[in-house]
Formats: sequence, C-alpha cells, structure tokens
Amino acid sequence: MSVPRYWREIKYRYRLIGELCTECGAIIFPRRRLCPHCGCRELEECKLSETGTVLSWTVIQHPPKGYEKYAPYVVALIKLDDGAQILSQVVDVEPEEMRVGLRVEATFRRVREDGSSGIIEYGYKFRPIIEEP
Repeated sequence: MSVPRYWREIKYRYRLIGELCTECGAIIFPRRRLCPHCGCRELEECKLSETGTVLSWTVIQHPPKGYEKYAPYVVALIKLDDGAQILSQVVDVEPEEMRVGLRVEATFRRVREDGSSGIIEYGYKFRPIIEEP
C-alpha cells in the first residue's frame, strides 16, 4: 500500500468523527474512553456535523516550527450544530473579518508539508459559510 493511500484510509484523521454517549446522549470530540459528562464507558461512534458557530477565536502571529509560512492564521473554538465543540483553523477569512457567532463549515485542506520534498498532509479546517443575499 502506498504511503498517501495509507494516510487517506485513517478515518479519524480526515473525517469529523466523534462519539455519542449511550447514557447521557453527549456528543464527544475528540474520541475518549469514557464520557467526560457522566463517566459512562458505552460510547458509539458518530459522524459530527460539518457546520457550526464560532464561540471564540485568536490569531496566531508566531506559529510553531513548520507553520511559519502560514502566519498569521486564525484558530477558533467552534460549536458544531450537533453540540460538539472543536478547535480548528479557520481559512478563507481575514483576521479582521472574524467574529463570535460567525457561521462556518468544514472543508478539506492542506495542513502542512513534511519537508520540501516530503509528504503533503491534509485534514479538515473550517471556512465561513457564504450566505445568499
């Protein structure tokens, strides 16, 4: 199996998948061994909503090594429409356009490159939802 195909087939890397607590109904992300709300160990895999609302955000001016060329970039705490909360980069938006309450949707994007001739890593990020007038 090729390296790119191997990475594409790791479902938790490229898909918004969380868990549903069978006891209290909480939707949990990222995956855990027990529900942080009630302690139940009976959790079922579930597909998370791909749309949500920005709760809080920040602009990364001084990124970690390997991400310098992307600065400045926006990272937000997003409440998905199913109730799960996720921390993600928000793309296709200027920092001054960000606001609490901004509606966003998941998109598949390049995350980083492993060196100048290395593997390109992809994953999910979020972008503003363009509302029709």
